[in-house]
Amino acid sequence: MKMSKHMYSTANLSDKELKEQGNRLFNLRKYEDAINCYTKAIIKNPNVAHYFTNRALCHLKLLQWEQACTDCRRALDMDPNLVKGHFFLGQALLETENYDEAVKHLRIAVDLAKDQKLNFGDAIASQLRAARKKRFSVQEEKRIAQEIELHSYLNKLIENDKESQINAVVVEDGDAEKKQAQILEIEERCDNYLTELNQLFAKVDERRRKREVPDYLCGKISFEILQEPVITPSGITYDKKDLEEHLQRVGHFDPVTRVKLTQDQLIPNFAMKEVVDAFLTENEWALDY
Repeated sequence: MKMSKHMYSTANLSDKELKEQGNRLFNLRKYEDAINCYTKAIIKNPNVAHYFTNRALCHLKLLQWEQACTDCRRALDMDPNLVKGHFFLGQALLETENYDEAVKHLRIAVDLAKDQKLNFGDAIASQLRAARKKRFSVQEEKRIAQEIELHSYLNKLIENDKESQINAVVVEDGDAEKKQAQILEIEERCDNYLTELNQLFAKVDERRRKREVPDYLCGKISFEILQEPVITPSGITYDKKDLEEHLQRVGHFDPVTRVKLTQDQLIPNFAMKEVVDAFLTENEWALDY
């Protein structure tokens, strides 16, 4: 679709008209042109938070993360309860690998959307899950690096200790045959230590490879591991506490399918509870996930 020239004429437009034109350009995926319109709207009226979040979304589309962060922060300075401000900021922070802050803002966006009864589908939730997984992955990488460093350090300690004990035997006076027997004993003992140490770290490696919580074990509202799973008539499993809170504070409908739902329709999901319990028994670390 080709836009007529008069649509790009902005000199006499109000800030609201500039915003509307920016929206039209955004829908046509003309993100740079949309940014230009939102910028002009901001110049005319810098006190409207939504102008900044609109421009931030364009920056996200253009992969301009830092600019998106700046616009979102300016919007949130004006309106700390702006869902899109926290949502878009969380996305930009995720891309810039600021995972702790990304999780914080996405969590706020989820809570505000719930309080304000706004429906973003699974958009915010999926970003929050991604941010939490990335954060956990970074923490895992740090732990792995520390374990590798510790493993290497302990190996060197045992090797140095073996060498020190052997040198002490060599410089001692005494029968050569007896010395050789002592040296062999030292070598065998230290080699056994090394074998046991390597086996221990091999087990750690094996357990570490399994350190990931599957999405299906997490609630679709809190994104925490399911504590008391219940299933709705739509066939979707939630954590009971989270769903009851949703029904009381937001409305009597299924958060995902939007189908009418009341508390007496919730059925305990014993099968999922068994799966969760079995997973936690084998993966105690997941309680900190």
